[in-house]
Amino acid sequence: MQERMNELIDIINEADYNYHTLDNPTITDQEYDMYLRELFEIEAEHPEWIREDSPTQHAGGKIIEGFEKVTHKIPMMSLSDVFSEDEVIDFDEKIKKEGINPQYVCELKIDGLSVSLLYEKGKLVRAATRGDGTTGEDITHNAKTIKVIPLKLKEPVDIEVRGEIFMNKKTLEELNEKRKKKNEPLLQNCRNAAAGSIRQLDSKIAAERKLDNFIYHLPNPLDYGFETHMEAIDYMTKLGFKTNPNNRLVNNINEVLEYIAEKGELRPSLPYDIDGVVIKVNSIRQQQQLGYTAKYPKWATAYKFPAVEVLTKLKDIIFTVGRTGQITPNAVLDPVIVAGSTISRATLHNEDYVNEKDLKIGDIVSIRKAGDVIPEVVEVKKERRTGEEKDFVMITNCPMCDTPLVKKEGQVDYFCPNNKCPARHIEGLIHFVSRDAMNIDGLGDRIMEDFYNFGFIKNVHDIYLLKNHEKDLKRLEGFGEKSITNLLDAIENSKQNSLERLIFGLGIPHVGAKTAKILASRFHTLDNMIEADEETLTNIEDIGGIIAKSIKDYFNNEENMKIINDLKSENVNMEYLGQKIVQNENFSGKSFVLTGSLTDYSREEASEIIESFGGKTVNSVSKKTSVVIVGDAPGSKYDKAKELGIEIWTEDDFKEKIK
Repeated sequence: MQERMNELIDIINEADYNYHTLDNPTITDQEYDMYLRELFEIEAEHPEWIREDSPTQHAGGKIIEGFEKVTHKIPMMSLSDVFSEDEVIDFDEKIKKEGINPQYVCELKIDGLSVSLLYEKGKLVRAATRGDGTTGEDITHNAKTIKVIPLKLKEPVDIEVRGEIFMNKKTLEELNEKRKKKNEPLLQNCRNAAAGSIRQLDSKIAAERKLDNFIYHLPNPLDYGFETHMEAIDYMTKLGFKTNPNNRLVNNINEVLEYIAEKGELRPSLPYDIDGVVIKVNSIRQQQQLGYTAKYPKWATAYKFPAVEVLTKLKDIIFTVGRTGQITPNAVLDPVIVAGSTISRATLHNEDYVNEKDLKIGDIVSIRKAGDVIPEVVEVKKERRTGEEKDFVMITNCPMCDTPLVKKEGQVDYFCPNNKCPARHIEGLIHFVSRDAMNIDGLGDRIMEDFYNFGFIKNVHDIYLLKNHEKDLKRLEGFGEKSITNLLDAIENSKQNSLERLIFGLGIPHVGAKTAKILASRFHTLDNMIEADEETLTNIEDIGGIIAKSIKDYFNNEENMKIINDLKSENVNMEYLGQKIVQNENFSGKSFVLTGSLTDYSREEASEIIESFGGKTVNSVSKKTSVVIVGDAPGSKYDKAKELGIEIWTEDDFKEKIK
């Protein structure tokens, strides 16, 4: 009887592999059920014979009290994201800048949950989530219920592999049909359903969810003698893992772009959700040469597909107050799932934006995520109006302090003029520590709001005095010794930032990050900028009268000057640390568009050179563009430049002009 049990295990495991991994069933469902029933009966009679790799162990039934923590020996890093063809080319340029001419492997970016699978002598001993990349959760009891995850490999090797657990679209539909009949809440999307299923304490529930898995990464391929990523993929397939048949080895960035276009069209017809394409350098030695940032491998990136639009109802329009007192209308929406997350709010920018789109409260509107990140209202579906919609009416008083709003001549935005409006203070502080300003990690929106309410931080000078509240911070939930040390170190390190970050962080009206850099490189020190008269400021390229007046008004305010002097007393850097502008007639006052892949410069390096000679770079070609600089595979921007008769430089032309 034990011999028959072993025979049944081999038959069923082979059938599972052919059906789930190879998508090539070799026996009928009736035969499969018959064999499985016979195996259950034998194991019920002789439980001492049950093997770890028996297909009955996929059925679930184990219940755990909680998830144990797992430390990854090799960190599970996430990937950097890119959102356009130009950014994909930039990624390629940075790699070539290191003297590498790579082959790439293109893979579909499955919208699921990352998993690490550990095998000893070919047997599954542990499955873990990514977690924070260093520490994950042990989900072995649930991973064993996924039929495509082999409990025993085809070779008795010690190995760790990584991949994605996901749910198929059809499975989600079937589950939601059952939940609907039971009046249970519906599962929102495949990714959330997969993540929720894998985090069940009862593995029987996970088994019922019929999850799937693709394996796509071997973290230590050189230990197995593999020199390329594709060799590692082939080996993992040979061991019995399910790998994605859409993986493709390509020879250059043009073939990468072709793959992206092809899979973008294929996306709706796939049985599972994807949100992009992963691009990896194929050579393991080249991967090692490129290395890692603190968060991401430099040899891989993820291209994210453009946003999908969905319809929902505009329930209301509410107003928020920004750091400069600017009043922004915001859409309150019937919650709707867009690109895998629930959206209930979206900015409407200003009164003119609302009126131009002819939005009314109660309208059905289309929503999308710009760059798959920021929700935006695209348009109103006027044909869906019932006559019960309400017209939009702009408010006249600040929603926070009730001060009458003002609208300056020639501007589209309304402002709260009350400098002591609490909303303005909080938003100004959040802006000061933001990524493009002083870039202080650990002071997010909610924490800054809490610190303001606790009285720790009332102005930007107080940020540099937060060290005086160290004892108070230790009493707050979520603030351990390490997190406090990291926060105070980040604040201290921000003192060394270049001047343009400080200028942007001060929140001078109309002065964005790019304008701040122009000012910093022009005046070199903040004192020089403060002393400059309005005429001098106006004559600077891209500044003009409105910005010049705004700058002078800011520095003529005693409270603002007190803040600057207080920052000086804390040794916050007030000098420009970047490259000074040297006027060059080939560049000064001109706008440039970069397209295609340059051989000797990354996009960032070329932009810095242009700006150092008094020019500026812009993203799109228009009649105002002075020059288009063309590299390999230039694309549509080159065609448009020729159509408009704009001057075109090759990379050699560019080198000659900067001599």
